[in-house]
This record gives sequence, structure tokens and C-alpha cells, in this order.
Amino acid sequence: MSVQTVLLPVFVLVGLTFALLLWMASARTRALISRETRIKDIALGQQNWPDRATQIGNCFRNQFELPLLFYSLIALALPLRHADLVIVLLSWVFVVTRFAHAGIFVTSNDVRQRSLAWFAGVLVLFAMWLYFALRILLI
Repeated sequence: MSVQTVLLPVFVLVGLTFALLLWMASARTRALISRETRIKDIALGQQNWPDRATQIGNCFRNQFELPLLFYSLIALALPLRHADLVIVLLSWVFVVTRFAHAGIFVTSNDVRQRSLAWFAGVLVLFAMWLYFALRILLI
């Protein structure tokens, strides 16, 4: 697999993270400008943002939890030359689950649906790690 093919899903997921970062910054800025939130209310890291800004912020923060294992796997698989078609296809499935999770998180925030999307991502990521580990250990 080419480096570009392997890294494209990574770039797309990083793009989602930056999009959420910008959206969160915009929502927080609007809350400060409208005086819905005052700086002294958040200066020490207190969670005093309006619900919408908190919802987007929580979705952004979530992009540094499960995806960390994805980024780690790709960072290992690529230089070890174990990033094959299976890894790339599963990467895309994982990215789709992250977009679904984020989409649910910032819209309806239906915890049941969001949990299903999250768990689907967990299963895909587990399969990726299992496949990678077996290829490393059995070859």
C-alpha cells in the first residue's frame, strides 16, 4: 500500500478533529461575546459554558480518546510495512464510525445511538489491533 493510501483516513480524521476545534472555538467565542458566559466563570477551567458549546467541546475532546489507539496503530504499521489493504479498509470503517459518533454527538446527542456508533468503532479498532498483532507475531 502506498503511504498516501494508508494516511488518507488519518488525514480525514484529523480534519474532523480540527473542524470540531474551530466549531467549539466559535461557539465559545459567541458565548463570551453575548455575555452568556463570563471569563471569570471559566478562567480556572470550570465547565460553565452553555450547553451547546459544552456539547461541541465534549465531542472535540472525545477525538483524543479512542482515536489515539488508531493513530498509534497506523504509526506502527506504516514503518513496519504491515499497513496492507485490510488495515486501510478497516481504517476507513473506523473513520466512518467516528464521523457517525461525532454527528450524533453534535446533533441529537442520543446517548443510545451515540454509544452504538462508539462501540462499532471500538470493535473495528479491536479487529485492527488483533489483525496487526497476529501479523507481527506470526510472520
